[in-house]
Amino acid sequence: MQLRKRGNERSTLESHIGDSDTVIDLDDSSVNDTLPDEDNIAKPRKASTHRRPSLRKIHSAETVRRFYESKNVIFIFGAFIGIAVALYFGATSSEYPIPDIDQLVNFDSLSTYFDDWKDVLPKSLQSIVESTQFNQNSKILSSESFAVGKQLKSKSMIEANHSIVLVPGVISTGLESWGLEGTPDCPSEGHFRKRLWGSFYMLRTMFLDKACWLKHIMLDTTTGLDPPGISLRAAQGFEAADFFIAGYWIWNKILQNLAVIGYNPNNMVSAAYDWRLAFLDLELRDAYFLKLKGFVELQKHQSGKKSVLVGHSMGSQVIYYFMKWVEADGYGNGGPNWVNDHVDSFVDISGCMLGTPKAIPALLSGEMKDTVQLNALAVEGLEKFLSRRERADMIRSFGGIASMIPKGGDLIWGNLESSPDDATSIGDLGNDTYGNFIRFKEPVGKYSQKNLTVTDSIQFLMEQTPAWFQDRMSRAYSYGFTNSAKQLKKNNKDHTKWSNPLEASLPNAPDLKVFCFYGFGNPTERAYYYREEVDPAKTKLNVTIEKNYDSVLMADGDGTVSLMTHSMCHIWKQANSVYNPGNSKVKIVEIDHEPDRFDIRGGAKTAEHVDILGSAELNELVLLVAAGKGDQIKEKIVSNLKEIVDNLELDL
Repeated sequence: MQLRKRGNERSTLESHIGDSDTVIDLDDSSVNDTLPDEDNIAKPRKASTHRRPSLRKIHSAETVRRFYESKNVIFIFGAFIGIAVALYFGATSSEYPIPDIDQLVNFDSLSTYFDDWKDVLPKSLQSIVESTQFNQNSKILSSESFAVGKQLKSKSMIEANHSIVLVPGVISTGLESWGLEGTPDCPSEGHFRKRLWGSFYMLRTMFLDKACWLKHIMLDTTTGLDPPGISLRAAQGFEAADFFIAGYWIWNKILQNLAVIGYNPNNMVSAAYDWRLAFLDLELRDAYFLKLKGFVELQKHQSGKKSVLVGHSMGSQVIYYFMKWVEADGYGNGGPNWVNDHVDSFVDISGCMLGTPKAIPALLSGEMKDTVQLNALAVEGLEKFLSRRERADMIRSFGGIASMIPKGGDLIWGNLESSPDDATSIGDLGNDTYGNFIRFKEPVGKYSQKNLTVTDSIQFLMEQTPAWFQDRMSRAYSYGFTNSAKQLKKNNKDHTKWSNPLEASLPNAPDLKVFCFYGFGNPTERAYYYREEVDPAKTKLNVTIEKNYDSVLMADGDGTVSLMTHSMCHIWKQANSVYNPGNSKVKIVEIDHEPDRFDIRGGAKTAEHVDILGSAELNELVLLVAAGKGDQIKEKIVSNLKEIVDNLELDL
């Protein structure tokens, strides 16, 4: 079964003939006149070098004629634009002041001219005209530096209000080497304070010395912390996650726009962290949550105002875990009212609160294509220079990655018969279901005897991984769900439940505001075709993903995170939800993925998982929350996720 196609194929005959408006009528007298008379058939004739034009030449002539006709139209537009530009720049040397170009030309009126004339343009230009038409909102939809902040500040007169904590997503933060010892064959001194993750130095080291790079980047399989002699730490400050590598921005757009309305290091922090570590180990090794608590309390002491916590991707899970940790006895010891007293808003940007399906193939067989949603060059390096087994071993050593395994079991992700999100399929799903999560086309041995649901796949993953990985998963995370208010309250004391909002409810914080901003409309991995390896000694893996292009089944999402993971926002929003005991106000804004075809990062209207951080709409939403204007945000639910969640059998 094929759920998507990678392009439209057209036959050679169609490309030469099918688009032509030229029709040859064999009964036409002009054609018959060219035929020889019967009397002349037997007479010898001198060979002629003139041949009747072929159908291809007739078609080419017609194309050329249309081309020159279109040039006339283009010339007219070009002449008007050229005259306007010449007048404008020619007048700049005059002593008389002149208005700006947008005052000389009424672009709203010009837009109507495009509407009137676009039908006579070649079809190849019509789509370009439509996508670049002038409109009165063109400035608001700009993704240029500082544009959203300047526009919003001039329009709404907003300014910095709450202190901001920005928590990056998985693999977004650069990792620096701070050790000198290393190992006998891989000393660390040469890498001191250089980024072994998130820089061109990372790529250089990975290409030239793969074995030593892996020894530095992988965590110790026994402790889940640094290997002996090696010390990598998260880069600090705004530089830690503003760019992944030079030219590839992550948080930089948001930082620029926040600066416009008055944010700086005194009232804003980038809470970078070592995303490789399991959440509990973040506190154990780096005292991460204690430092985060201290910053929020300091800001409250200095300004008297609560903070806004903004998380992207796995960063939203980190914030959720923090809100449970900070109030728990024996951990943060903040007491049951700490979140209500110190946190104004929790902003979840494209968060993977209920995990994401692609985390399982990454851990199971080292799949990284489209799993590491960052710079393509970095992903290409990891794919080409590391074997599947090397990638799998590396990813498994990262305790933080396991936090992204799908949560909620059959309730959220379905069973072999059906799945709640079957209606979000990309293409015709037919009688198939996304609940059939890992499927084998043919049985080869004991590992491919049956297809697997998400719940089955987690158990299968445990069986395919070493004991140290199984132990780390069980002591750090939980992936089920409970609908008992009593059990949810009990789970507030169990740190393994704190990263799963279906097993640990929101803090009882009536004044807390929750904002969920996420993208949809972008094909996203949802289920997989796997195969059992006939010769596992070759790949050192028992199963790997099928190599053909239709081995991945796509559904709705943001290109990385499935739409279903945002079900949690809608569950929180339900009246008297046991998962939201304080009835915290929840507001949801879905952002449609409408990328700019001329912008490699998608432009101002993208909703792709990482690139959404440069979206004009997303930046405006974040600024409004930071400025204390979250009540001005209008909820926008366009997908059918709300209906899907309403039909879930929660049995509360």
